[in-house]
Amino acid sequence: MENSINTNLGAFLALQNLTATSIELRTTQNRISTGRKVDTAVDNGSTWAIAQNLRGQSSSLNAVKNSLDRAQSTVDVALSAGGNVSDLLLQMKEKVLAASDRSLDTSSRTALAEDFKVLRDAIAKTVSNAEFVGTNMIKTGGVNISALANVSGSSVITVKAQSLALGGPNIAISATATISTATLASNVLTNLNTSITKVNTALGVMGAQSKAIGLHLTFVRKLQDSLDGGVGNLVDADMAKESAKLQSLQTKQQLGIQAVSIANQSTSSILSLFR
Repeated sequence: MENSINTNLGAFLALQNLTATSIELRTTQNRISTGRKVDTAVDNGSTWAIAQNLRGQSSSLNAVKNSLDRAQSTVDVALSAGGNVSDLLLQMKEKVLAASDRSLDTSSRTALAEDFKVLRDAIAKTVSNAEFVGTNMIKTGGVNISALANVSGSSVITVKAQSLALGGPNIAISATATISTATLASNVLTNLNTSITKVNTALGVMGAQSKAIGLHLTFVRKLQDSLDGGVGNLVDADMAKESAKLQSLQTKQQLGIQAVSIANQSTSSILSLFR
């Protein structure tokens, strides 16, 4: 190879290798600082695009989870109030049954009638207060609840309202019902037995629909975790591998700097030819 002071091919080659090492080192340092091997579309266009689509699906599932959570909370309030109504009906039955005894004295009947009235009014208060974020599912004209089931909004899960109001389809006892006489108590007892059966059936239906929401919510959470895991598999860097590579590249860079220095000094040997 010719010796030239104008062209130092060895230095050029050493500088090219050093530049390549520096670029690789910057890439590794960026992966360590971000924790990702694919951080932008420049790193890997197709992988980045797939990861972005998965991120979009995962983000959209937050809206689905919020809708399901809100629906479940609304139904839980309705079921809690409904359970209280059912308990009150059972307590009323005890009072009504006692009041249907025709041999009962006046003071005892009056006391039972007053207890019945308190329980009756408690049902009305429970129903009117069974509200979550402005939604009441057990009052007269209660609102059905629908929750999003997928990210496109094309599927929903619906829980139907169940009226537990006095004088409604499930509770035949009116808001003014009384057991002040044995005859009235006997009539109320008949309606009360029917009401207890209907209320428990209505709550059973609502509970089954609420369970469907809970099961789907569990599925959506698992689906979101899977999507997030998929994104991680695509773009996350292997930190142990990158750490080892960083040390290797730093050593390689130092050697590259020395190689450039040696190559640059090679031209000085030409001076010895003129001594």
